[in-house]
Amino acid sequence: NPTFLVRTPAESLVLRKRPRGPCSPALRVQKALSSVGFPVARPLLLCSDDDVIGTEFYLMEHVNGRVFRDLRLPGVSPAERAALYVAAVEVLARLHSLRPADLHLMDYGRGHAYCQRQVSTWTRQYQASAHQDVPAVSELSHWLSLNLPSDRDEVTLVHGDYRLDNLVFHPTEARVLAVLDWELSTTGQPMADLAYFLMPHYWPQELSFLSTMGRVPSPEELMSVYRRCRGLESPLPPLNFHLALSMFKMAAIAQGVYARHLIGNGTTATGHLYFLRLFLQSPRGQEVLQRVKEFMRDHVLPAEKEVAEYYERHGAGSPQRWETPPVIEDLKAKAKEAGLWNLFLPAVSGLSQLDYAHIAEQTGRCFLRPEVFNCQAPDTGNMEVLHMFGSEEQKKKWLEPLLRGEIRSCFCMTEPAVASSDATNMECSLQRDGEKYLVNGTKWWSSGAGNPRCSIAIVMCRNSSTDHRHQQHSMVLVPMDAPGVKRVRPLTVFGQDDAIHGGHFEIQFDNVRVPLSNIILGEGRGFQIAQGRLGPGRLHHCMRAVGLAERALELLCRRAAARHAFGKKLYQHEALAHQVAEMRLLIDQSRLLTLSAAHAVDTVGNRAARQQISLIKVAAARMVCQVVDCAIQVHGAAGVSSDFPLAQMYMYARTLRIADGPDEVHLSSIAHLELQDQLRKTRARL
Repeated sequence: NPTFLVRTPAESLVLRKRPRGPCSPALRVQKALSSVGFPVARPLLLCSDDDVIGTEFYLMEHVNGRVFRDLRLPGVSPAERAALYVAAVEVLARLHSLRPADLHLMDYGRGHAYCQRQVSTWTRQYQASAHQDVPAVSELSHWLSLNLPSDRDEVTLVHGDYRLDNLVFHPTEARVLAVLDWELSTTGQPMADLAYFLMPHYWPQELSFLSTMGRVPSPEELMSVYRRCRGLESPLPPLNFHLALSMFKMAAIAQGVYARHLIGNGTTATGHLYFLRLFLQSPRGQEVLQRVKEFMRDHVLPAEKEVAEYYERHGAGSPQRWETPPVIEDLKAKAKEAGLWNLFLPAVSGLSQLDYAHIAEQTGRCFLRPEVFNCQAPDTGNMEVLHMFGSEEQKKKWLEPLLRGEIRSCFCMTEPAVASSDATNMECSLQRDGEKYLVNGTKWWSSGAGNPRCSIAIVMCRNSSTDHRHQQHSMVLVPMDAPGVKRVRPLTVFGQDDAIHGGHFEIQFDNVRVPLSNIILGEGRGFQIAQGRLGPGRLHHCMRAVGLAERALELLCRRAAARHAFGKKLYQHEALAHQVAEMRLLIDQSRLLTLSAAHAVDTVGNRAARQQISLIKVAAARMVCQVVDCAIQVHGAAGVSSDFPLAQMYMYARTLRIADGPDEVHLSSIAHLELQDQLRKTRARL
C-alpha cells in the first residue's frame, strides 16, 4: 500500500492509503491495539473524503527505530541477533494472548474456517496471475485443501504478514517499538502467524542462510519462547500445514510480482529478477563474492602492470623467472588476512560449488587472481584429493602446508610416449620393494612444477596386474626433492613458458623410493581418485573461462567503440554488431550450463553429474576460444601483440580444449550417457 512520510515543523507523520477500498479495517485494529499498550504506530486521523488526495487515507505517528530488511541482521552482535529474534516472538505471543472480545473486535474477520479461506484466497490469487502451469504448485494447493486443520483450533487476532521487516526495533535495545502493516490482519488460527515468521528456517538449503549466522535461535527455541510467553502447558500443534501454506502464499506473491512485470504494470523495475536468477548463491556466497570483487578492484587489478614488468625483467634463463613475484606474495598475505583464502574447498570456506562457481568467474578475468586467493590449479585439485582421500599423516604433512600457502604442488598424469587421453594407457610404474615403493617413468605437462616451492607431486602410476582396466592404477605422493626426481625441461605453449603459473614441465622419475604410507587411499584406486579430483576442477576451469571470455568481450566492445573504418565506428557495421550478439549468446549459454553442473555436483555428487561436467568442459572451452579469437580479429594485428592480453588469453583458452580431457573424450562420454538414458526410457515405455 502506498505509504508516505509527512514532515511538519513540529513532528513527522506517516500517511498510508490504499489504491482502492477503505483503510478503516487496518486503522480499526491499530486503534484497538494501541488502546491496550500493544506496540503499534498510534493512529491519529482517518480521512474518508476522496477529494483530498483521491482516495481514503489515514495518518499515524512516525516511530523512530531500526527496521531490518535483511534477515541476517547485519551489523549486530550474535548476542543481540538472538535477542532481537526472541523479542519478535515475544511480541507475537503477546498479540495472540489478547482476546478479540476485550479489544471490541469480535466482528473483525470471520474467525473459524480461517485456513480454508486462506487456501481458497491464495489459490485464486495464484491462478489469476499464473502465466504457465507449474504442476508442483497445483499439487501443493490440492494437498492444502485436503489437509485443513480442525475448525476447533484456537481463534485469535492474527497479523497475516508477521515478518522481521514489519517490525520497528528500538535504536539501541532488543525491543519492538511497533508492528507495522496490518492490512492482512483478521481473526484466525495463531499458528499461521508463527509458521510464517519461522518460514525462513525451512527454506531450501541453497537459499537458507540462518543456520550460517551467529546465534540465530532455532525454530524449536523460538517455539519454546512462544509457549512460555503465552503460558501454554501442552506442546504446540504441528506446523507442517501452516508452513506449507506460508510457502504457497510466497509462491502466489512472487507469481503476482512477475506477472505484473510481464504486462508492464509492475511497481518495480526489478520484478523480472524474481525468476531471472536460476542458480542463486547462498547469502554467504553472495557476501564473499562481493568482497572478492572489491578486493580485486582495489588490490589485484592495480598490480597487473607490476607483475608484467617482473616477468619482463626476469626473462628466460633467469632463476627468478620461476619464482612468485613479490607483489603477488603481498596480495596473498592481504587476501589471507581478509579471510578470502581457500574459497574453493567447501569444508574450509563453507561455500557450495555453486557459490564458488560465481567467484571462479571473477578470478578468471585475470591470470594472477586465482593464486592471490590460494585457489590456483593444480593445487586446488591436489588439496581436494588430500582432503577427500588422504590419510591423517598425509594431511598433516602436505595438505596443511598447501592450505596455508607455504608450499606448491603438481599433478603428474600425462605421459609423452602414450595417448594420454585414454588414461588406462599410463605406463609410469609403481612397484613395491620391501617397505618402499619404486616409481619409474616419465610424465609431462606437469603444471606448476617449475615453481621453486613446488614440494610435492601426486603421480598416477600403474601398479596392478588385474584384468580390470580401471583398477590397475594408483596415486602416490612423491616429494619433488626425492632422489631420482628430475625436472627435464619446461614445455612451451605457443612458444610461451607460462612462468606465471609455474610452467608445464617434463619430469623423469628414476627409481624414486617413497614410503608405503605415501599411497593415496590404496592400490588400484587411482581412477576413483581422479574422478573425484577432476569434477570440481573442471567446474572451476569452466567458470574461469567464462570470466576470461567476459573480459575479452569487454576489450572487443571497447575497441569497436573507439575505432573508425569506412566512415563509421566499428560497432556500427552490422557484421560486427552481430558478432557481439553471438558472443553474448555463447557466454551466457556456457555460464548457465556451468552453474547447472555446479548445482548438480552440490545436490547429487560428482558421479551423478558427470554428463553435465562433460557438457560444460566442451561448451566452455569452445566458447572461450571463439570469443577471444573474435576479440583478436577486431583488434587486428594489435590483438596478437603483447600490448594487449588477448594473445595470452588465447593461449590459455586453446589449451582448455585439451587439458583435463580433450573435447573428443568428453563428447564420447556425453553420447554414451545420453544413449544409456534414452535406451532406459525406451525400455520403460515398452
